[in-house]
Amino acid sequence: MDTRNLDLGLLVTLETLLAERNVTRAARRLNLSQPALSARLARLRDTLGDPLLIPGQRGMVLTQRALELMEPLHEALEGVRRVVEQGAPINPETLRATVVIAASDYVQYALLARFSVALRAEAPMIRIAWRALDVMALTTQLERGEVDLALARPETAPAAMRQRRLYEEEYAVVARQGHPAVRGILDLDLFCALDHVVVSTRGGGFAGPTDAALEAIGRRRTVALSTSGFLIVPEIVSRSDMIALIPRRIADGWSDRVQVLEPPLHIPGFAIASIWHERTTNHPAQSWLRDRLAALA
Repeated sequence: MDTRNLDLGLLVTLETLLAERNVTRAARRLNLSQPALSARLARLRDTLGDPLLIPGQRGMVLTQRALELMEPLHEALEGVRRVVEQGAPINPETLRATVVIAASDYVQYALLARFSVALRAEAPMIRIAWRALDVMALTTQLERGEVDLALARPETAPAAMRQRRLYEEEYAVVARQGHPAVRGILDLDLFCALDHVVVSTRGGGFAGPTDAALEAIGRRRTVALSTSGFLIVPEIVSRSDMIALIPRRIADGWSDRVQVLEPPLHIPGFAIASIWHERTTNHPAQSWLRDRLAALA
């Protein structure tokens, strides 16, 4: 194999192609035209003597040679980046990067929306891609560089990943304005008597932490509706006589349209952490972004 035709730019192209497994997405990520990237792929195939990506039932798949190259290539390029960027001051106004952040709809609403707006003013050349959090696939996504940063509960973080706690969340009760039975105060009897909306992230569940807390004191509530996400709940509550417990950061965002009340019993809250792969721990741009996110949180 003649490696004299392999320059750093071509190796970065290879790294991106192996991560994306799609010429169109890789071209977009590298800010290249698809024909230009196809030409680079042809050079790589010729130099390495391997097709690298071949058609499969669901798009392109990596050859065995490509799979073997993936991890050592990424580690080598990360080493080059660390050497080049070590000690270089971060200038947010000129910092160019594309950052992929995985988070639930709740975290996107509670934190990512504000972070993205603030970052746009501070570092206008950074592009942020939100994607839905998939806890089961998170390890693979972080290892492959498909996700740069995940925002989730600390206990869901893969064991091999780094994490930083960002904030603690608590629950609040929401009821519609003008509710015939709820007028700014909610006692335990009324809480149990009213119909509830609950969130089951996996879908179909009708119980959660609230029900465990009620059972501990010998009480039960009536759950009338289960949904898979928090963001729709205030809308449902505002149009019905059902009530719900939702994270306070969402409830406060609806305080002009629904009543926001204290729960009549203690419901344990939860924490949100940033989660990333070890290889980006000392990366200046990634580290700066994590610090900015933590400061905002």
